[in-house]
Amino acid sequence: MQIVVATTNRHKFREFRTHFAAFDEIELLSLLDFPEYVQPAECGQTFEENAILKATHAAAFLEAFVLADDSGLVVPALKGAPGIYSRRYAGEHATDLENRRKLLKEMASLDDLGRSAHYECSLAFASPEGLQKCVSSMCHGSIATQEKGSNGFGYDALFVKHDYNQTFAQLGEHIKKEVSHRAKALERLSPYIESLVEQLTS
Repeated sequence: MQIVVATTNRHKFREFRTHFAAFDEIELLSLLDFPEYVQPAECGQTFEENAILKATHAAAFLEAFVLADDSGLVVPALKGAPGIYSRRYAGEHATDLENRRKLLKEMASLDDLGRSAHYECSLAFASPEGLQKCVSSMCHGSIATQEKGSNGFGYDALFVKHDYNQTFAQLGEHIKKEVSHRAKALERLSPYIESLVEQLTS
């Protein structure tokens, strides 16, 4: 069974591939395998809306099973920013470093309580006929006052999960894949995909 992960982000795709590594019946592809495909504008107002939009659009165009995520960092003290604009917080073509620097600047005057934040992830699974399943999950923590660690991507060098004393970028992928927002969402979605695989291969 082939599933297209609706992303061109190699770091994100690696997380999906790691999660599904034990499923011999599943072959994962990414949008890098379909250079002719043009992704739709992310015009949703929530992570869930954007995930569903990306999944259903790609599934219809590619005539394939598609798994799409929309995720980002939410800081209540910044009225929810960066939120759904996490990838382009410092500008449409901003780098991860530029986004992190803007976040640190915006939070410079905030104390410990004001630095509370959470990662949020919505995963949508679609077939050419439309949406089949959507789940969401969060990972709560806080924003460090400076970048630490060289692993991960996005805001990982700033995010410290509750009950941990290192950023996601310090913890490394082996731990992040067990405790992150995306990992939790994948755990919720996996039973549905496993059931579908059984139906298609029985």
